[in-house]
Amino acid sequence: MCRPPSRQAAMRKVLFGVWILLSATAGWAQTAGRPDSVSGQRKPVKLSRKERRELAQKVAYDAKKTAAAVLSPKERELAEALYVDGVKYVILEDYTKALERLLRAYTLMPDNAAVNYKLAEANLLSGNLRDATNYAEAAVHLDARNPYYYLLLAQAQASQKQYDAATATYASLVQQVPNSGSYLFQLADLYIAQNKLPEALTTLDKAQAQFGALDEISFKKQQIYLRQNNLPLALKEGENLIASNPTEPRYVLAQAEMYAANNRLPDAQRAAEQALRLDPQSPQAHLVLADIYRQQKQQPEMEKHLRLALENPSLDVDQAMRILVGYLKQLPDPKVTPLALDLAAVTVRSHPQEAKAYSMAGDIQATAGKRREARDSYLHALRYDKSKYQLWQQLAVLDAELNQPDSLVRHTDQALEVFPNQAPLWFFNGVGYSLKHQPQRAVQALEHGRRLAAGSTDQQSQFDAQLGDVYNELKDYAKSDAAYDAALAADPTNYGVLNNYSYYLSLRGEKLDKAKEMSGRTVAKFPDNDTYLDTYAWILYKQKNYAGAKENLEHALKTTKDPSILEHYGDVLWQLGEHSGAVAAWQRARKAGPGTSPLLDRKIREQKLVE
Repeated sequence: MCRPPSRQAAMRKVLFGVWILLSATAGWAQTAGRPDSVSGQRKPVKLSRKERRELAQKVAYDAKKTAAAVLSPKERELAEALYVDGVKYVILEDYTKALERLLRAYTLMPDNAAVNYKLAEANLLSGNLRDATNYAEAAVHLDARNPYYYLLLAQAQASQKQYDAATATYASLVQQVPNSGSYLFQLADLYIAQNKLPEALTTLDKAQAQFGALDEISFKKQQIYLRQNNLPLALKEGENLIASNPTEPRYVLAQAEMYAANNRLPDAQRAAEQALRLDPQSPQAHLVLADIYRQQKQQPEMEKHLRLALENPSLDVDQAMRILVGYLKQLPDPKVTPLALDLAAVTVRSHPQEAKAYSMAGDIQATAGKRREARDSYLHALRYDKSKYQLWQQLAVLDAELNQPDSLVRHTDQALEVFPNQAPLWFFNGVGYSLKHQPQRAVQALEHGRRLAAGSTDQQSQFDAQLGDVYNELKDYAKSDAAYDAALAADPTNYGVLNNYSYYLSLRGEKLDKAKEMSGRTVAKFPDNDTYLDTYAWILYKQKNYAGAKENLEHALKTTKDPSILEHYGDVLWQLGEHSGAVAAWQRARKAGPGTSPLLDRKIREQKLVE
């Protein structure tokens, strides 16, 4: 919905919650009836109990000396000097000194409205809301014609969530202070905030009677009618706004949105097209039309207007992100994927220097299975904003999935300069070095990351799983087994660890019964996984159960032509005496590509098993 327009220049704009409190440094007589300092946005500074107690004791002592006394000219001059000095310290935000001087002035002239007002302000800014309220009430009582005293009292009350009291203060202000009709708008806002909608309407009617038909009054009334579910009156106020502003498209758009939200689609379309005639470049008009066509199930028209909206650089990037998030949540629906990808690309073109646009495009591309495109989008996002940890992590995941170890190491090194204490980045850094067959550097990264992950069992389990692989490559089998055992202690169903651990044990020919038990669990869970079947078969091979190994490898070969599995199949056939079949299997393994053992060429050349 559109923002309300500004009020006429003759009216003061004082928003609820933002209070204008002016301080004077001029003569005493000039300060009693006007604001003194701008303080509405200062952060309160709380005085300690000791400071308040010392001030109170001093005031009580001074009050006894001056009680019921008629001030001499010298005492009056002192009071005025103390007041001006107190005002100075309020401006300097030294509230301890301000209160000390103002309280001394108060002991001399407790019935002076300006002194009470300034004491209220100093207490409010120092966090003593109760005393601020008391002094502000006294100021209002002593001078009921000064609007700023009411404003300060209302602020103190609102700060204590005394909204009924604040409302009553505003009502008194409007009633007691001449020419204070502009505050009717703040009074209406208070009523709206408390959901006292009839009172708010009555107050706005008074404002309209005083100031005439203003856009702000119509806008506020429209919002109230909408909250009351009174659509006819809300639409009527909308038409009043349009009639008063015939060249202003935002009111026409607001009307279109109301029509659309209440299923009056022909009226909504008419209003949206009217707004588009007033402003042919309006992305909001295209968005309204897109929503109308969506409700009418006119997909091509909906897509057209949605693209036109997102192509417009004037569309706020955050609003574009909200639209794209709606499509991201629907992925990977194949019916939605093409449009989501297209809209993401359009948004990137219209916001070419916005990290958010690239990041969202990356999320959509990754969810749609376009990992390379997603990786590029995340890289573009990081050119404009390196402070988003999630971007670095997503980039690392994609580097790993795409088996790009050089990029994975480079990008995680860059990320760790910004986020050196993020354990997952150290994990991916270690994975990168492991893929580059630099196990020593991998161990350094993984062990450091594991220490950072202290307290997170899940993260430490992931580090242990990777450390098991890396220590095995270093032939430090004791540490490798310990890491695998730790990972399985944390997660006994980590089938990747069960497979790797059992396979490496089979290669070493150690703990084969344990290896068979672990591998058997993975095959039972994933009976058609060729990698797990190959591991189980190789353990059986090491146990000289060649028939069982053959059965599992043939099962695996139904779904894969992995060269290492073909080579293992040839080895099993040789042990079973099927020598010609073994040589044929080895030859097929060579044609299948890399991934075989260094002994494969000898097996083929010598046409016999070499181990």
